[in-house]
Amino acid sequence: MSDEYRSYKCITCGFVYNETDGLPDAGIAPKTRWKDISEDWVGPDCGVSKDNFVLIEI
Repeated sequence: MSDEYRSYKCITCGFVYNETDGLPDAGIAPKTRWKDISEDWVGPDCGVSKDNFVLIEI
């Protein structure tokens, strides 16, 4: 597995989850990998599931 942290974007609203930053206000610590976030988690802006997020390729 790559040591690089990645970002994932919601295809519905454009919210970006950055593994480096996490979501501390939602209880997700910085450097939390996408795969380690619960499958029942929903995006904070529009409430969609992880299935609606795509990896941002740079």
